[in-house]
Amino acid sequence: MAESDNIVVETAEKIFADLADPQTINNDKTNAWQAPLWQALSEAGLPLSWVADDLGGSGASLADGFALMGAAGRFAVAVPLAETMLAGWLLAQAKIASPEGEMTVLPATPKDRISLDADGALSGRARGVPFAKTAKHFAVLAHGKDGVSIALIDVAKARIEAGLNVGYDHSDTVTLDKAQPITIKPAPKGFAQTHLMLMGGVARSLQIAGALESMLDISVRYSNERVAFEKKISKFQAVQHNLARLAGESAAALAAATSAADAIANAKSFNDEIYLEAASAKIRCAEAAEKGGGIAHQVHGAIGFTMEHILHRYSLRALAWRDDFGSESYWAVELGKLVANRGADELWPLVASR
Repeated sequence: MAESDNIVVETAEKIFADLADPQTINNDKTNAWQAPLWQALSEAGLPLSWVADDLGGSGASLADGFALMGAAGRFAVAVPLAETMLAGWLLAQAKIASPEGEMTVLPATPKDRISLDADGALSGRARGVPFAKTAKHFAVLAHGKDGVSIALIDVAKARIEAGLNVGYDHSDTVTLDKAQPITIKPAPKGFAQTHLMLMGGVARSLQIAGALESMLDISVRYSNERVAFEKKISKFQAVQHNLARLAGESAAALAAATSAADAIANAKSFNDEIYLEAASAKIRCAEAAEKGGGIAHQVHGAIGFTMEHILHRYSLRALAWRDDFGSESYWAVELGKLVANRGADELWPLVASR
């Protein structure tokens, strides 16, 4: 189904257009826009899109949810929509019902670990957790002596050190010290922390691709409005060249992110094809975020660096999203290890089949 025919995306975009206009948000220093936006998203069932009806969600498909991530990126939405969707998806893997309200996932980086003690308590430290400070619950992937478990825990059981990423959104450190979960169940056989990181990485890739689409649109519109030396700057060859480069980065990010999302949505399990697609998407989208954001600001000149202009809402968040659920360098190393261990000849048919 084409994204334009996706009722989930259409609903989200209408809500974003009504309640998350970037210029309106940029001028609101009290963040009064957040509560009405979250309420509208919740009433539409969007934060729990990936949760089945019998577990408290709306039961949308993986494909619909991924399309929703791209729409959120196009509006640079600064509420934990993607994080709550991921948390709901993680809990659903263990058939744990999702509560109402904002959620996020622990851990949010590949190298952090949460341990499950013999008495069922959770301990560990997770860094760079998006929106931990504003969440009401955490969905936790924990490692115990009997394998991997998935838990739901109240944020009141955790110690949170507030932090901000480069996009000025919460990126916090969460410490659990023998915290008792609300519910905990074994993860499905074969489920691993890498699977959570790959899902999170694809979500961020789609958000980056969406943000780049908006940066391109904003830059093209500005170049057709800004006049220098008695003509629009869009007529200058150097500006045209920059816009073409930005369009190329946006297209590359969108292709990589949607290909990875499509692979996950149509796969029966996480396999080497998913790993290749998701890791490659995160690497390429992270590269595009850096190059594309720089080009967009170059087109805008000095005005693009001011806090009054909306461009930074997209460029800074795209840069921040590069590091969530594994950085570009982390996945480049891991992808290199996979190729070295399996061999290019063995992996190439997976790539060619796409």
